[in-house]
Amino acid sequence: MSKAYSFDDLVSVMKALRNPDGGCPWDLEQDFKSISPYTIEEAYEVADAIDREDYDDLREELGDLLLQPIYHAQMAAEAGLFTINDVISDISEKMITRHPHVFGDGDAQSPEDVDKIWDERKKAEKAAKLGKQADSALDGVTKGLPALLRALKLQKKAAKVGFEWPKVDFVLDKLEEELSELREAVDKGTIKDKSEELGDVLFVVANLARMLDINPETALRDCNNKFERRFKGVEQNLKQKSIPMEQASLQDMEAAWDEEKLKERA
Repeated sequence: MSKAYSFDDLVSVMKALRNPDGGCPWDLEQDFKSISPYTIEEAYEVADAIDREDYDDLREELGDLLLQPIYHAQMAAEAGLFTINDVISDISEKMITRHPHVFGDGDAQSPEDVDKIWDERKKAEKAAKLGKQADSALDGVTKGLPALLRALKLQKKAAKVGFEWPKVDFVLDKLEEELSELREAVDKGTIKDKSEELGDVLFVVANLARMLDINPETALRDCNNKFERRFKGVEQNLKQKSIPMEQASLQDMEAAWDEEKLKERA
């Protein structure tokens, strides 16, 4: 049976990897910017394991993700900025402060109540940190987020101050309007025009997802998985008919695609 390592052991492992005397040459060359893409990638791999309901893989991916803050904190400690214990202390204090209904005498009877408390506490913390109130209701939405997720967060913040469509039907009307403008740009617009109009369509779609209480990242990820599954089915379908994929006609592919859709619905 292998040894059961602890959190402190993992911190020690990371420290040893970054030790100039006998550490790992690759790890010693890294900095915050070079490690940042791995941090994002590991978060997506955790989400993928959850989507697949592969809990053995989830256990492994959570370990990979856990390594990321320890890695960043070790580099920060070397620069005299902060330690992993500072990070843990900060997030513990934040969770306690933003949940007065659990750790204090606050009251929250619904998820909506909790969301309101969270926003109020977050706003107060930011004002105290900056020494002033936020300049905009949209402050705090990082530009480093994936564009679709950032659109969702921007729209959520705008909606909280009343900048909101009254009904889903209005958003659908807006989507039709934006699609019409995209068609016009496709017909006679420049690349810049097409890009701008396509961006408008995607932004409205993100807003529609929000109003339907659907995470657009999740919806698109599910759609990607569905496309991949069906496309591979098309490849197998044509292979069974002795039709090489690269020689198949569009009609052959469409027929195979429809067969795959029928299989899923059966």
